[in-house]
Amino acid sequence: MSQDEGLNDAAILLMSMGEDEASEVFKHLSPKEVQKLGEAIAKTRVVPKEKVETVVDKFIAVAASQSLLVSDSGDYVRNVLKRALGDDKAALLIDRILQGGDVSGIESLKWMDPLSVAELLRNEHPQIVAAILVHLEFDQAADVLKHFTERHRNEVMLRVATMEGIQPVALKDLNEVLYKVLAGGDKVRKASLGGVKTAAEMINFLGASMEGAVLESIRGFDGDLAQKIMDKMFVFDDVSKLDDKGIQLLLREITADSLLVALKGSSQELKERFLSNMSTRAAETMREDMESQGPMRLSEVEGQQKEIIKVVRRLADEGQIMLAGSGGDDAMI
Repeated sequence: MSQDEGLNDAAILLMSMGEDEASEVFKHLSPKEVQKLGEAIAKTRVVPKEKVETVVDKFIAVAASQSLLVSDSGDYVRNVLKRALGDDKAALLIDRILQGGDVSGIESLKWMDPLSVAELLRNEHPQIVAAILVHLEFDQAADVLKHFTERHRNEVMLRVATMEGIQPVALKDLNEVLYKVLAGGDKVRKASLGGVKTAAEMINFLGASMEGAVLESIRGFDGDLAQKIMDKMFVFDDVSKLDDKGIQLLLREITADSLLVALKGSSQELKERFLSNMSTRAAETMREDMESQGPMRLSEVEGQQKEIIKVVRRLADEGQIMLAGSGGDDAMI
């Protein structure tokens, strides 16, 4: 089942439940899940009765197949990891695994628009801003960075890239809620966030012009560090490095319209990688659409490319494909 199909089924199921029950479900979802489900529900108009019945039956079947293995999965994770790794090593993992279940200061930032987060953090020291941003989704962190001055953005990214961990005491200048969230109670310890890979992920979402400026600034501080970041970055053109199976898996997860926009201005090599993995009819249709396609804003093209990159990363995280690393303007291409 594709991601879109699953999202639409979830929307139908929630609509069939009624407002009170659906609102209880939404309380347990992440900001992105709420947004995606909300958009899917808003787009849903008339649904055939048979479709509703199919979705409900499917949910009942899945729910009936589940069983409660342990009464408190959080405690189970803590105990197993402590026995396997010891208290210190387990502590680093437990916070990251279980932090999503808490409604906290950092969690509240995830619900705010990037401009509001930027305004909140604008006057904070770059080290503190970096410590906050590494807790956000990479694309949200990048959107926050876009609202900073170039100098402030570069200083923050340098600290993200060189961060080996976060000492909670370093956050004492922030409000009490944010401090308590990152301190993990009274016990002071590092959280294994930040570093080269985190910096690369954020920079991936900044857009071409800002990306270049940030990397150039970091290169001026440490050329080797800049190269390490570039080695971890994955850009849209790197999709051409996927094998045929990877391309085919990706094509099942994205729409033709999204791909059409994303390929605008791309290399012929990349276009052919996609076309050669489509059916003859689909490839012919795509070629015709490419030929008739008019000028588009670069920001729109980059937006679709980033959405496809997210899908690629998800497939990589699931172990379905292997990635190879590489190396927001409103211009028309």
